[in-house]
Amino acid sequence: MARPSCVNVVFISSLSLMILASEFAVRSEGASDYGAALTKSLLYFEAQRSGKLPPSQRVQWRGDSGLKDGSDSGIDLTGGYYDAGDNVKFGFPMAFTISMLSWSVVEFGAKLQAKQEVSNALGAIRWGTDYLIKAHPQPNLLYGEVGDGDSDHSCWQRPEDMTTPRTTYRIDDQHPGADLAGETAAAFAAASIAFGRTDSKYAALLLTHAKQLFDFARNHPGQYQSSMPVVGKFYSSSGYQDELLWAAAWLHRATGDKVYLDYLGSAGNTGGGRTEFSWDDKYVGAQVLVAKLVLEGQVGNSGPWAQYKSQAEAFICNCLQKGSSNFHKTPGGLLSFLPWNNLQYTSTAAFVAAAYADYLAPKRASVQCPGGIAGSSDLIALAQSQADYILGANPNKMSYMVGYGSRYPTQVHHRGASIVSIKKDPAPVSCSQGFKLWFDKNAPNPNVLDGALVGGPDGQDQYTDARSNYQMAEPATVNTAPFVGVLARLA
Repeated sequence: MARPSCVNVVFISSLSLMILASEFAVRSEGASDYGAALTKSLLYFEAQRSGKLPPSQRVQWRGDSGLKDGSDSGIDLTGGYYDAGDNVKFGFPMAFTISMLSWSVVEFGAKLQAKQEVSNALGAIRWGTDYLIKAHPQPNLLYGEVGDGDSDHSCWQRPEDMTTPRTTYRIDDQHPGADLAGETAAAFAAASIAFGRTDSKYAALLLTHAKQLFDFARNHPGQYQSSMPVVGKFYSSSGYQDELLWAAAWLHRATGDKVYLDYLGSAGNTGGGRTEFSWDDKYVGAQVLVAKLVLEGQVGNSGPWAQYKSQAEAFICNCLQKGSSNFHKTPGGLLSFLPWNNLQYTSTAAFVAAAYADYLAPKRASVQCPGGIAGSSDLIALAQSQADYILGANPNKMSYMVGYGSRYPTQVHHRGASIVSIKKDPAPVSCSQGFKLWFDKNAPNPNVLDGALVGGPDGQDQYTDARSNYQMAEPATVNTAPFVGVLARLA
């Protein structure tokens, strides 16, 4: 490596000081404790755990659950995460949760280390990947769901008490699901990078699963709800091409293998302009990962590579209100994408801004938006404004992260949190009894679901703290996972 000249060192140091100064100026305006919020965000995943809880479990009001999962198919499918406020294990959003937790570690691992949270972040990822390894016993076989949404939603029970069917559902070469397989491949590939420095053997195992699932997805196209109709009402996929690009981008980053770069370069559709980045739509994620390659000079800024980059930046410009189709902002300043569980989209948008800011900074690059130039500090300011809003700097002066601040949602739509802990009262709560005794009770939940991001306010900043208001009051793992990265970057 060539040794940098003194001039270059001064230049780089000056650049770093300018970025730090601009971030400090923005940060000093708010009073958010990003470190405390980061700690709580990782604690949340322990409350979502299914299976036999480990001795290191910190969320003590939870107990073991789902200990016979997979028995109907003669396989051990214990572990993993409940997706939201219910007791179903949906593989599609679970895999995206692991992808975003892994991206948080990959991008902001040093920040997590500085806050002594990297081991908790890796623990949250591993609880998911250990389950996904079990769910992928053969190259072309992947279990994508345990439990049934309809029967589960007709009951209000603690996961430790659940009496609803724990049916397993799968995809295979005769019943494909390229979206589910592709997303799970992305999760494995991203996680393999996250574990690369601390557990190379485990990272190699994850990478093997990622490669097998990418090949499975590529060779067996189709949407997974066609093979698993039971999931259609809850996590129906709009397509599978985005998951294939997303998986290829992560596999290339994990391996450097040209085959994945060729796949990205030969894609007929790079996604175009997107209106969200979510468990269903991964195009923005793939576009951002490829844009990083362009900025680093690994691929040229022409052809499909230029398309990926321009489309990623168009999304960012629309978030910044400098684009050609700006996303709605509430009067209080929150990016508002959809009325149901909006904060999942806000947190991914904030993550994209934070990650892209750090791609731009070393290259002294900027984003050329229709409404003006945006630099790295502008993107950090955007991520920070959204984090501050979520953490209480909003018209309601309410934190939408449970357990953070002096005022936060107390009637969270969440079975486990809303019913007395099994450790305090082990008497079983039946299916219908839970509604009468706990769901309908107009009182705060007995258990605080620390770190959960609820669905959040509407497009006019209005929020109703009611357990029955599942559009606003239900948290999900896909909400908090990207927010881990945002908080790590800002802490």
